[in-house]
Amino acid sequence: MDVRGEHQWPRNLRAPMCLLILWTLAACTTSHVMVGHPRSPITTAQVQVYLQLPPRSEQIALLQTSSRGSFAVSAQARMDKVIDRLKTEAAALGANGILIQSVGDQSSGSVVSGFSSAVSAGSRDRFGSGIAANILATGGNAIAIYVPADSARESRVN
Repeated sequence: MDVRGEHQWPRNLRAPMCLLILWTLAACTTSHVMVGHPRSPITTAQVQVYLQLPPRSEQIALLQTSSRGSFAVSAQARMDKVIDRLKTEAAALGANGILIQSVGDQSSGSVVSGFSSAVSAGSRDRFGSGIAANILATGGNAIAIYVPADSARESRVN
């Protein structure tokens, strides 16, 4: 027992746990590149989604994210996670809108499992089985924008 009272991970679990923590932190990042001036942060609920640039809007930042690291399984759930992450990043920059540039599925890895069995000593019995699955994530790019109140009604999606 550690005399300091701290929990110690077993040696064989330290590396996998560190990798899992790093993967989780890296998987859920949203990045942005500033192209304008940020404003005071707002709530995510105040951010609207646009498919066309509204008149008199200001571009604040280019946004990029994906649904990686989420437990979203269906295509709709992955899309919802991407839109939510884009809106959260835009709100932190004070943007009251996001102009969707692209959204689509991307491969984020695969899982492969196999099994085989053989019986020797003159027997011909053999058995083999395998399975592979592609892991999909949805990625999205948008522009964080500020839309003046009188221009906000023209091309809003939601």
